[in-house]
Amino acid sequence: MNKPKKVPLRKCVGCSESKPKKELTRIVKNKEQEVFIDETGKANGRGAYVCKDIKCLNKAIKSKAIYKALGKDLSEEAIESLRKSLSDL
Repeated sequence: MNKPKKVPLRKCVGCSESKPKKELTRIVKNKEQEVFIDETGKANGRGAYVCKDIKCLNKAIKSKAIYKALGKDLSEEAIESLRKSLSDL
């Protein structure tokens, strides 16, 4: 008897809901301190997950949860870049 595959769940730093990993977007801070959206989900670095909704990203920024998750303050241009990348997905 085959056991059903376990679906990996991750928590959105914006709304705090646990959802399947595939439904969320991963934001990564790498060793060079660059922050970007990881479309593969496999980039090296410290990651935070956020729903594919600009409202969740804004909530995570407002509550500073994104900074805690990445262990780094983000510049205004990094935040704008994330917002643009998320709206392009």
